[in-house]
Amino acid sequence: MDQINEVLVALRRVIRATDLHSRHLAKTTGLTAPQILLLQTIQNKGEVTIGELANEMSLSQSTVTTILDRLEARQLVYRERSSTDKRKVHAHLTVAARNTLKNAPIPLQEQFAMQFSELQQWEQTMIVSALQRVAQMMDAQHLDASPVLDLGTLDR
Repeated sequence: MDQINEVLVALRRVIRATDLHSRHLAKTTGLTAPQILLLQTIQNKGEVTIGELANEMSLSQSTVTTILDRLEARQLVYRERSSTDKRKVHAHLTVAARNTLKNAPIPLQEQFAMQFSELQQWEQTMIVSALQRVAQMMDAQHLDASPVLDLGTLDR
């Protein structure tokens, strides 16, 4: 197999792994990877504003608000105005969300991050550089993306 085919097969495997993991999350929890990560971020941070969630997850505030709307409709989160600063709204988990997180599989990016952090610095730099070049070659370097491995949204 020539090198171009090797690269294309490797890219396809990454896309396929992401797709399979997204389907597994949807099947086991009924949630998308961004929804699970948002719940985990709220759980880890405690009392947190929408702006803080957006910064933590590298997403826009409007995207976080949309995800929160869906989670709130499913009674997994609730929002509450700050008692000290009425301009701030905090997101909180419900008991159902905490139970969902206990049983949720590890998000694909967490698994990747653990293995990536074990690599030597030179290898991490090489991978980042190669992937940035691939994104450029696919004319995708300007596309808006967050560090969440997910292929789409699950509308329920």
